Amino acid sequence: MSGNAYPAALRRVIQAIGKWPGVGEKTAARMAQHLLRVPRAEVLELAQALLELKEKIQLCRRCYAFADQELCPICADPARRPGQLLVVAEPGDLLAIEKVGWYQGSYHVLGGLITPLEGVAPDDLRIRELLARIRAEAVQEVILALNPSLEGETTTAYLAMELKPLGVKVTRIAYGLPMGGEIKYADRQTLKESLSHRVEA
Repeated sequence: MSGNAYPAALRRVIQAIGKWPGVGEKTAARMAQHLLRVPRAEVLELAQALLELKEKIQLCRRCYAFADQELCPICADPARRPGQLLVVAEPGDLLAIEKVGWYQGSYHVLGGLITPLEGVAPDDLRIRELLARIRAEAVQEVILALNPSLEGETTTAYLAMELKPLGVKVTRIAYGLPMGGEIKYADRQTLKESLSHRVEA
């Protein structure tokens, strides 16, 4: 069915869903048509959940992960191991590592990777905040868990250079991950092995 054959309201939903990462036009059309088939209450429940997502979810003031209060559940947990800080690019990477259930320290979310071609420089990331946390929280080890891509390698090298003068141990996860892969899409065992066999950065 061509785009013009859809009624306007359905076309708008397809176009909106089609903007989501990894969702093509066919998948968006299937999702939109699914919404037409489910009960009205289910659609309203989804709409309310989406509104609450935008209204209530913010970034943790300490680590910059997703939170619905000032601190995310991880930063608010007194049982987390002190002295270890795992650095990731995006909140989705943190969530993937948490699913493994092996790491018990704290996190720091950079908010991206150094990407000169897209105009993302070190000052555009939360590197100053990372350095401040290391000084304030008596961090002993910083684990760099960034994607095995050119941007990830550039960011890892830059962070290692900035962190070593602070006297902390700087390690990076070992890569069972393919070059160009993304941490948030890796399976649990691969992530566990990467964390277990981390190396000096």
